[in-house]
Amino acid sequence: MIEEITCIECPIGCTVEVTVEGGKAVSVRGNGCNRGKAYAESEVTCPVRVVTSTVRTEDGYMVPVKTSKPVRKAAMFEVMKKINAVHPSLPLSEGEVLVRGIDGDADLIVTGKAAK
Repeated sequence: MIEEITCIECPIGCTVEVTVEGGKAVSVRGNGCNRGKAYAESEVTCPVRVVTSTVRTEDGYMVPVKTSKPVRKAAMFEVMKKINAVHPSLPLSEGEVLVRGIDGDADLIVTGKAAK
């Protein structure tokens, strides 16, 4: 089976064709660089995404957060349940880890200041 995807590793957005056999990428064509090849192979076998969201503090402030690494796309709903269950207290610092191992070795980290 051939899957056609648009690479998102850089602004060029190459159209990449990936031949998939037995759940594995056996050939990749159309990528302009090695990052595109790696992205395409990952996208057809185990897609991943960085999750960006907010958490509500105990005081009602909203704090922007994200995963420190991409998480499995299939686990995103479970990751969001964990994010929604977090209600830290202030003060918080940018880069502070709120949840270690939210999915595999990805942590949930603070990315900005709290706002009402």
